[in-house]
Amino acid sequence: MYGQLMRVRVVIAAAVALAAALTVMILTTGESRDADSARNGSAATTVDLPERVREFAAGIAERRVHRDPTRAERGALADGVGLLLAGERERAEQRLREVDYAVSELKDRESGRSCLEVADAREEADGSGTRGWGRVYLDLDRAPAWTVQVPHPVADLDTELLGAQVLRGTPGGVLILAGAHRDAGGPDAADVAHRTDTVFHRIVRETVRRGLPGVQLHGFADDSVPEFDALVSSGSGDHGEKAAKSLVADLSRQGFAVCRAWSQKCRLEGRTNEQGIVAERYEVPFVHVEFNRDSRRDPALRSRIVSALGGVVQQWR
Repeated sequence: MYGQLMRVRVVIAAAVALAAALTVMILTTGESRDADSARNGSAATTVDLPERVREFAAGIAERRVHRDPTRAERGALADGVGLLLAGERERAEQRLREVDYAVSELKDRESGRSCLEVADAREEADGSGTRGWGRVYLDLDRAPAWTVQVPHPVADLDTELLGAQVLRGTPGGVLILAGAHRDAGGPDAADVAHRTDTVFHRIVRETVRRGLPGVQLHGFADDSVPEFDALVSSGSGDHGEKAAKSLVADLSRQGFAVCRAWSQKCRLEGRTNEQGIVAERYEVPFVHVEFNRDSRRDPALRSRIVSALGGVVQQWR
């Protein structure tokens, strides 16, 4: 009887000791994770994503600043984004810090989804200090599979909102946003759709090199092509034609009058668009789309456009 009692006491003591050890281990692990999160700056800030992009674009409109990046600066930013696409955040942040860019984690208030924001760390609260190189937003809820590109924020009013809303609405996206008005910094210096020596182009090239297809958003004045609401093409090649045709079909179903560049004579077809040219070189789908001002201005019409664009990028996931 005495021996049995001693064995029970030993078992109980061992169980208590094990429980205490597990408690310490769990607490230590939790503290370690908290410390890692603090070091990586991964605590998400809740924002309204389109509103955040709108505020950034408002600063672009006021400043009209653009400094030509060096080849090394373009390379550092593209390398950093590439490392983020590969899931190597620590190395990405190290590379981006070389050019004073920072990575922040955001949580969109409406969708509840998270993304990373790559932004110029030199920007002050009043918008000063920017070099006009733009931002990148990467969805965190699914592996990156496609891009939405906005080369002319402000100049093509509300294309930046379309881009942000497409990113919010469909997982797996990367929003590449130019950082200057297309007229900033001298003749065509910031017209990133038609230059290869910009941060915007170099980042798009990095995503294309990794096989990510893209849709690029533009705008035109209502009276410049009055018979159409939208113009859609596959850029300089035909690898994006299937997606472009799908987009046209969806926009048409929703009541938009659309010019099809592969079967009609359309203005603003994007044949000389540099991002389309590099996508074709890598045999990656690229869709170039222009919307008139009324379609971009009206929230209800904008919502229909986002739905149609979302249908296209879903095919690329």
